[in-house]
Amino acid sequence: MSTDSRPAAKPARLPREERRRQLLQAAHEVFVANGYHGAAMDEIAETARVSKPVLYQHFPGKRELYLALLDHHLESLTAMLMAALNSTSDNKLRVHATMDAYYRFISQESQAHRLVFESDLNNDPDVSKRLEDFNAQLASAIAAVIADDTKLSEVEATLLGRALAGMAQISARYWLQADDELERDTAVDLIYRLAWRGISRFPKES
Repeated sequence: MSTDSRPAAKPARLPREERRRQLLQAAHEVFVANGYHGAAMDEIAETARVSKPVLYQHFPGKRELYLALLDHHLESLTAMLMAALNSTSDNKLRVHATMDAYYRFISQESQAHRLVFESDLNNDPDVSKRLEDFNAQLASAIAAVIADDTKLSEVEATLLGRALAGMAQISARYWLQADDELERDTAVDLIYRLAWRGISRFPKES
């Protein structure tokens, strides 16, 4: 019986962006499971089924990889929230849609919220700056809607924007820890009604 001595074919090389997505997905799994400080590049490479040199070709180190993943999740959350704000011209429905967007992000099976809001690297200057930029952008977008509809000043509207965003984020994280004791739609409706009954009482622009 003859033996085929030809070398095994090498795995097909992925396009750069596809490889990058693969590496980010592997990093996501490892960071969610172990936190930033408990994660290792060896494990990320193993999870992605690539060699460490391949991983380092795309990301110089663990910190750069983490920041790229954080950027990805913040971009996704920002897109969800802006889509909610722009989904209607009815401000009552806008409040509901924005709260719902936060709860949908928090409830994703990928647990992306843990990397965004519960990271053990949140005190890092680059991480905290990204989170602050995200919060400022969202508050500004909410404030623009409030200011356009009320007699409130820009700084007053921005304060309310920060408060509404914080209400959505913190309540959604609490809801997730409640172990399915409350349906998501019910939780969203409760927070939406609380928020809307508050801001709807401000004097309207004539």
